[in-house]
Amino acid sequence: MMVPATAAAGAILFGMSTGAIASDITVSGQTFKISADRLEGDGFKQYGGIVREKNGTVHPVALAEITSADLYKLCQSVRADLPGLPVVLTINAGDGKDPAKAKDLMIAMDSLDGNATFGDIKIGRDASDLNPTARAGSFGQNAETVTITNLEQVSRYTTASTFNLVGLRLKVNVGDAAKGKECF
Repeated sequence: MMVPATAAAGAILFGMSTGAIASDITVSGQTFKISADRLEGDGFKQYGGIVREKNGTVHPVALAEITSADLYKLCQSVRADLPGLPVVLTINAGDGKDPAKAKDLMIAMDSLDGNATFGDIKIGRDASDLNPTARAGSFGQNAETVTITNLEQVSRYTTASTFNLVGLRLKVNVGDAAKGKECF
Protein backbone atom coordinates (compact mmCIF):
# COMPACT_ATOMS: atom_id res chain seq x y z
CA MET A 1 0.00 0.00 0.00
CA MET A 2 1.49 3.37 -1.03
CA VAL A 3 0.92 6.12 1.52
CA PRO A 4 2.71 9.49 1.47
CA ALA A 5 4.78 9.59 4.64
CA THR A 6 3.41 12.97 5.67
CA ALA A 7 -0.21 11.80 5.29
CA ALA A 8 0.42 8.73 7.44
CA ALA A 9 1.71 11.00 10.20
CA GLY A 10 -1.31 13.35 9.96
CA ALA A 11 -3.55 11.31 12.23
CA ILE A 12 -0.75 11.01 14.77
CA LEU A 13 -0.26 14.77 14.83
CA PHE A 14 -4.00 15.22 15.36
CA GLY A 15 -3.78 12.91 18.37
CA MET A 16 -0.91 14.93 19.78
CA SER A 17 -2.70 18.24 19.24
CA THR A 18 -5.67 16.99 21.27
CA GLY A 19 -3.40 15.72 24.06
CA ALA A 20 -4.36 12.11 23.38
CA ILE A 21 -0.80 10.91 22.75
CA ALA A 22 2.18 11.35 25.07
CA SER A 23 5.67 10.04 25.79
CA ASP A 24 8.44 11.24 28.12
CA ILE A 25 12.17 11.61 27.44
CA THR A 26 14.61 14.46 28.16
CA VAL A 27 16.13 15.89 24.98
CA SER A 28 18.40 18.75 23.98
CA GLY A 29 16.83 21.87 22.54
CA GLN A 30 18.25 21.12 19.09
CA THR A 31 16.87 19.16 16.19
CA PHE A 32 19.00 17.31 13.68
CA LYS A 33 18.42 16.24 10.11
CA ILE A 34 18.53 12.73 8.69
CA SER A 35 18.28 11.81 5.04
CA ALA A 36 18.64 8.54 3.15
CA ASP A 37 18.11 7.47 -0.42
CA ARG A 38 16.19 4.48 0.95
CA LEU A 39 15.18 2.96 4.29
CA GLU A 40 14.03 -0.67 4.31
CA GLY A 41 12.63 -1.90 7.61
CA ASP A 42 10.86 -4.77 9.35
CA GLY A 43 8.62 -4.44 12.39
CA PHE A 44 7.39 -0.84 11.99
CA LYS A 45 5.32 0.92 14.69
CA GLN A 46 4.32 4.59 14.85
CA TYR A 47 2.45 6.65 17.41
CA GLY A 48 2.64 10.13 18.88
CA GLY A 49 4.23 11.50 21.99
CA ILE A 50 5.94 14.42 23.61
CA VAL A 51 9.53 15.00 24.62
CA ARG A 52 10.80 17.50 27.16
CA GLU A 53 13.94 19.53 27.46
CA LYS A 54 15.59 19.80 30.88
CA ASN A 55 14.12 23.30 31.24
CA GLY A 56 10.60 21.85 30.85
CA THR A 57 9.96 22.95 27.25
CA VAL A 58 7.64 20.38 25.64
CA HIS A 59 7.81 19.25 22.00
CA PRO A 60 5.15 17.05 20.36
CA VAL A 61 6.76 14.33 18.23
CA ALA A 62 5.89 11.37 16.06
CA LEU A 63 7.58 8.27 17.47
CA ALA A 64 8.62 5.49 15.10
CA GLU A 65 10.02 2.11 16.08
CA ILE A 66 11.62 -0.23 13.55
CA THR A 67 12.88 -3.66 14.67
CA SER A 68 15.53 -3.78 11.93
CA ALA A 69 16.39 -1.18 9.30
CA ASP A 70 18.79 -0.82 6.38
CA LEU A 71 19.60 2.78 5.40
CA TYR A 72 21.22 3.49 2.04
CA LYS A 73 23.30 6.67 1.69
CA LEU A 74 22.52 7.81 5.22
CA CYS A 75 23.27 11.42 6.16
CA GLN A 76 22.90 13.02 9.59
CA SER A 77 23.61 16.69 10.24
CA VAL A 78 23.29 19.08 13.15
CA ARG A 79 23.90 22.83 13.30
CA ALA A 80 26.01 23.71 16.32
CA ASP A 81 26.77 27.36 15.65
CA LEU A 82 29.17 29.24 17.89
CA PRO A 83 28.77 33.01 18.40
CA GLY A 84 29.44 34.50 14.96
CA LEU A 85 30.67 31.21 13.53
CA PRO A 86 28.47 28.69 11.68
CA VAL A 87 29.24 25.04 12.48
CA VAL A 88 27.63 21.95 10.91
CA LEU A 89 28.53 18.43 11.98
CA THR A 90 27.80 15.80 9.31
CA ILE A 91 27.89 12.02 9.47
CA ASN A 92 27.57 9.90 6.33
CA ALA A 93 27.41 6.10 6.06
CA GLY A 94 25.98 3.27 4.01
CA ASP A 95 26.72 3.48 0.31
CA GLY A 96 24.50 2.08 -2.46
CA LYS A 97 25.64 -1.55 -1.89
CA ASP A 98 26.36 -1.81 1.83
CA PRO A 99 23.75 0.02 3.91
CA ALA A 100 23.98 1.31 7.45
CA LYS A 101 22.08 -1.15 9.67
CA ALA A 102 20.08 -0.50 12.84
CA LYS A 103 18.41 -2.85 15.31
CA ASP A 104 15.62 -1.74 17.64
CA LEU A 105 15.58 1.74 16.11
CA MET A 106 13.45 4.41 17.79
CA ILE A 107 13.08 7.91 16.35
CA ALA A 108 11.31 10.95 17.78
CA MET A 109 10.69 13.28 14.86
CA ASP A 110 9.21 16.67 14.10
CA SER A 111 8.75 15.93 10.41
CA LEU A 112 9.24 13.26 7.75
CA ASP A 113 9.10 13.61 3.98
CA GLY A 114 9.54 10.87 1.40
CA ASN A 115 7.71 8.12 -0.45
CA ALA A 116 6.56 5.26 1.79
CA THR A 117 5.37 1.74 1.04
CA PHE A 118 4.00 -0.30 3.95
CA GLY A 119 3.46 -4.07 3.93
CA ASP A 120 0.50 -5.39 5.94
CA ILE A 121 -0.23 -2.01 7.55
CA LYS A 122 -2.80 -1.56 10.32
CA ILE A 123 -3.86 2.07 10.85
CA GLY A 124 -5.83 3.21 13.89
CA ARG A 125 -4.46 0.76 16.46
CA ASP A 126 -4.41 1.57 20.15
CA ALA A 127 -0.89 2.90 20.69
CA SER A 128 -0.56 1.12 24.05
CA ASP A 129 -0.86 -2.21 22.19
CA LEU A 130 2.21 -1.19 20.17
CA ASN A 131 4.27 0.11 23.10
CA PRO A 132 3.23 -0.23 26.75
CA THR A 133 4.57 3.27 27.53
CA ALA A 134 2.17 4.88 25.02
CA ARG A 135 -1.10 6.29 26.34
CA ALA A 136 -4.01 3.82 26.18
CA GLY A 137 -6.67 4.89 23.71
CA SER A 138 -4.30 7.00 21.60
CA PHE A 139 -3.73 6.55 17.87
CA GLY A 140 -1.11 4.18 16.49
CA GLN A 141 -0.25 2.22 13.38
CA ASN A 142 2.03 -0.66 12.54
CA ALA A 143 3.23 -2.60 9.53
CA GLU A 144 5.23 -5.76 8.93
CA THR A 145 7.51 -3.88 6.51
CA VAL A 146 8.25 -0.30 5.52
CA THR A 147 10.25 1.18 2.66
CA ILE A 148 10.81 4.93 2.47
CA THR A 149 12.64 6.47 -0.47
CA ASN A 150 13.97 10.04 -0.61
CA LEU A 151 13.72 10.18 3.18
CA GLU A 152 14.15 13.61 4.79
CA GLN A 153 13.49 13.81 8.50
CA VAL A 154 13.90 16.38 11.28
CA SER A 155 14.40 14.58 14.59
CA ARG A 156 14.73 15.23 18.32
CA TYR A 157 16.36 11.90 19.21
CA THR A 158 17.28 8.51 17.79
CA THR A 159 18.16 5.35 19.71
CA ALA A 160 19.12 1.85 18.61
CA SER A 161 20.36 -1.27 20.38
CA THR A 162 22.89 -1.60 17.54
CA PHE A 163 23.76 0.92 14.80
CA ASN A 164 26.32 -0.32 12.24
CA LEU A 165 27.58 2.64 10.19
CA VAL A 166 29.35 1.10 7.20
CA GLY A 167 31.82 3.55 5.63
CA LEU A 168 31.38 6.12 8.42
CA ARG A 169 32.53 9.65 7.57
CA LEU A 170 32.25 12.34 10.27
CA LYS A 171 33.14 15.96 9.45
CA VAL A 172 32.97 19.21 11.41
CA ASN A 173 32.35 22.02 8.91
CA VAL A 174 33.23 25.48 10.25
CA GLY A 175 32.70 28.99 8.88
CA ASP A 176 32.27 29.20 5.11
CA ALA A 177 32.81 25.42 4.89
CA ALA A 178 29.54 24.93 6.84
CA LYS A 179 27.44 26.49 4.07
CA GLY A 180 25.31 23.88 2.30
CA LYS A 181 26.60 20.99 4.44
CA GLU A 182 23.31 20.05 6.12
CA CYS A 183 21.72 16.88 4.73
CA PHE A 184 18.92 18.93 3.13
